[in-house]
Amino acid sequence: SDSPIPKTDIDMLEFPLNLEYLEAEFYLWGSTGSGLDRFAPDLAQGGPPPIGASKALLDPLTNDIIYQFGLQEIGHIRAIKKSVKGFPRPLLNLSSSQFAQVMNSAFERPLFPPFNPYLNSVNFLLASYLIPYVGLTGYVGAAPKLTSSDAKAQVAALLAVESGQDAVIRTMLYERQYQWVLPYRITVQEFTNRISNLRNKLGKLGPKDEGLFVNQKEGAEGKMRGNILVGNENSIGFSRTPEEILRIVYGSGDENKIGGFYPKGADGSIARSLSNKQV
Repeated sequence: SDSPIPKTDIDMLEFPLNLEYLEAEFYLWGSTGSGLDRFAPDLAQGGPPPIGASKALLDPLTNDIIYQFGLQEIGHIRAIKKSVKGFPRPLLNLSSSQFAQVMNSAFERPLFPPFNPYLNSVNFLLASYLIPYVGLTGYVGAAPKLTSSDAKAQVAALLAVESGQDAVIRTMLYERQYQWVLPYRITVQEFTNRISNLRNKLGKLGPKDEGLFVNQKEGAEGKMRGNILVGNENSIGFSRTPEEILRIVYGSGDENKIGGFYPKGADGSIARSLSNKQV
């Protein structure tokens, strides 16, 4: 392309499209019962429709917010594709059984009945907790590696809204942190901590993820157990590489082993170069 953006920057800008597609479809389906094929078919570029996406039974406020997020994600996909060629929507597995599998992994035992993200607002918010934070750490990780100012500007601007979405989801869950997630008799807070621990385990590069409640020494300035936003000892955001992100979204702990939300793997040259190394 005649883009002023160098190839390494293009690859790094293209990679997050995988997560933006996932978020767009999950939020649009959850709030409206349809996805990109209805709202912005040109951006799907003929990629296969997601497996198992569904309208969620959301209260009006949650539905309103999630719909806004879905529309924001359409904008993110469009913005990225204006800078780089990008790729069609990859095959996404958004079925309740895929989310149930993630939750079973997080609790290291099968939940019964299986977790269904589309059942109610709390379940949908917990499922949403899974995704934007992973994208956010990817943007933080990409920023220092980019060389062109255009690419840096784009990543900063995407990170601004992505971290806002994560903050809203965390706040809505924080308000409900002591509620039971029915019928499991497990609190919202424990769900977030388990999901964060799972992502740390799959990512394999140390703690970069925290639930809504931490040991006091890990809280802001070592003074708080409440943990509305994730940060290091100076409350600075954590960064993840594309390899770490794929280990998490594939659910395999291995960037070369596709699956999870991406049954046929993520797309773009970074993800393809990794999955081609599959043994």
